[in-house]
Amino acid sequence: MSVVKAIIMGLIQGLTEFLPVSSSGHLGLIKALTGMEDAGILFDVLLHFATLIAICAVFYKDILKLVMEFGGMCRDIFGNIASLGRSLSGGREPEYVKVISNVHRKFVLLLIVSTIPTGIIGVFMKDIVEYASGNLLLTGICLICTGLILALSDFLADGDKKLKETGYWDAFAIGVTQGIATLPGLSRSGTTIVAGILCKMDRRFAARYSFIMSIPAVLGALILELFDIGTESVTAGDVGCYILGMFIAAIVGYIALRIVMKLVMGRYFKYFAYYCGAVGLVSIIVFFVKR
Repeated sequence: MSVVKAIIMGLIQGLTEFLPVSSSGHLGLIKALTGMEDAGILFDVLLHFATLIAICAVFYKDILKLVMEFGGMCRDIFGNIASLGRSLSGGREPEYVKVISNVHRKFVLLLIVSTIPTGIIGVFMKDIVEYASGNLLLTGICLICTGLILALSDFLADGDKKLKETGYWDAFAIGVTQGIATLPGLSRSGTTIVAGILCKMDRRFAARYSFIMSIPAVLGALILELFDIGTESVTAGDVGCYILGMFIAAIVGYIALRIVMKLVMGRYFKYFAYYCGAVGLVSIIVFFVKR
């Protein structure tokens, strides 16, 4: 691992993970154009972990509250189960506590509902995604689809749904789009934000929901990738490059995430639509040239 490669990979990961342009699509195209080899599963895991840190830094207040409320939900669920057990053994009416007792607990449940279809689709599409990752034609087509999705978003009417008004079917639908967006070239952030807008969510809440929703999905994917690391060798020089790449990915990711939160309100996604369309065409051309 060279310092230059670590810097390039960190920049690409930080920028494209949050900007609606597909990080996987860009990595595939850059590898094809430069002949850059894979940096290894461990470095890939570390870069994704760095962008998770960026999400946590931007939404730390929400995340802390959600973690606390999730713990409270688990406590109340087990308390209700214990109450049921006591009632069955003692013959008295059980005293239950309402589990979804505030909006933050509803937020937790919405995230769980979104994560379920994402996980199921991710498992069933694993082989398809692996095949598509090495195919610039499919990547290019998906990038053009991302462009069309982003272009659509600026013409959609503003919704007014925030946390209280968002339904569980909305969460399920957005989770489905997140699962499909594992295809290289489809932007996860772009497709899920637009899905939220289509569900009549407020634009800012749609973006906020999209990025917080990505945390359990990315964590799950990282845990699965850890099992594939095996006996991957790492030198002392690699450690420094890995730390440098992570630092760049986290800082650039933080800035990119802040930018996206402003862009979604200003209806500037159409510019990314033009960009994705152009990059998609380049991917398709490179595919046929290199055949």
